[in-house]
Amino acid sequence: MIVCESGTAVVILSYKSIAWHKLFLPKIIEQAASGYDVVVVDHASPDNTTEYIQREFPSVKLISLQENHGFAWGYARALEQITAKYYVLLSSDFEVTDNWFPPLLAAMEQYPSLAACQPKIRFWKERASFEYAGAAGGFMDKWGYMFCRGRIFNTLEKDHHQYDDDIEVFWASGGCLMVHAERYHEVGGLDADLFAHMEEIDLCWRLKNAGYKIGAIGSSTVFHVGGSIISYGSPQKTYFNFRNNLVILTKNERTAKLLWLIPLRLVLDGVACLPFLLKGDVKNIFAVAKAHFHYYGSLRKWLKKRKVTRKLAIRPNTTGIYPHSIVQQYFLQKKDTFDKINFPTTTLS
Repeated sequence: MIVCESGTAVVILSYKSIAWHKLFLPKIIEQAASGYDVVVVDHASPDNTTEYIQREFPSVKLISLQENHGFAWGYARALEQITAKYYVLLSSDFEVTDNWFPPLLAAMEQYPSLAACQPKIRFWKERASFEYAGAAGGFMDKWGYMFCRGRIFNTLEKDHHQYDDDIEVFWASGGCLMVHAERYHEVGGLDADLFAHMEEIDLCWRLKNAGYKIGAIGSSTVFHVGGSIISYGSPQKTYFNFRNNLVILTKNERTAKLLWLIPLRLVLDGVACLPFLLKGDVKNIFAVAKAHFHYYGSLRKWLKKRKVTRKLAIRPNTTGIYPHSIVQQYFLQKKDTFDKINFPTTTLS
């Protein structure tokens, strides 16, 4: 068991990530003086990651996993071995900045009902732009589709300091997620069966259903390379996004709504394939179909999980759910930035 005396463990899940560690780990370690311990989790990498970390970064605490069953599984297993008040889940392809951590810690300490939060996430390659994986905080529309301040579908906004406030959101990015450890374990932690993608949204939804808040902290900024393990636009990413979206709806949505929403999503997801069809992208069309077949084929498992998660839904907090269709707003009404959809946000309190 790793005990973090600072109170916070910045946990970096690493799979064939030596190149990223060379670039980004020195800055992460330098900033650790602001109040955290650095833990690298080698996720059964086929290279010499463990030896490299021990040799080049002796101050880093190290966990070596002997198997690899996906992003969610790796973090779930690692966090069982760490004692801390707070965890920060930080993907290996993230670059931190000066003073990135204190605003996150201050928010977690200031707001008693805050269970998790994220900084602003900008694109490492186009540094003025927000990045796909979380941007300036995550939301969900009435049909269960996810979007962010700063990123709606494929439209990325530039950061003009329009999102520098601290607000309540529906979900925070798993790429750089600070979460209260006790509350993380209270709701069951990350679901390893999701493998990758939306596992943090599932966690945040369970925390929201338990009555807690999720925050986006605008005074902290990090940069994300993105697509370093599963590339953007790939059929594999499409598969996990569509399948896991159905799974987290099944696990967390109200029963009365779920009964008609899942059949509707079968239709809406078919409509979502139209852009792939227009581009002749057969592989991504098959990925969506595969996602639905696998979801329905494992429905008994997802319903069993639902029995557990719904018992936690004692004080549902719906802040951050957009009462309209983001698909309609974006594709039909051409509202491609957050300010255009006219969705008021709630300041953390």
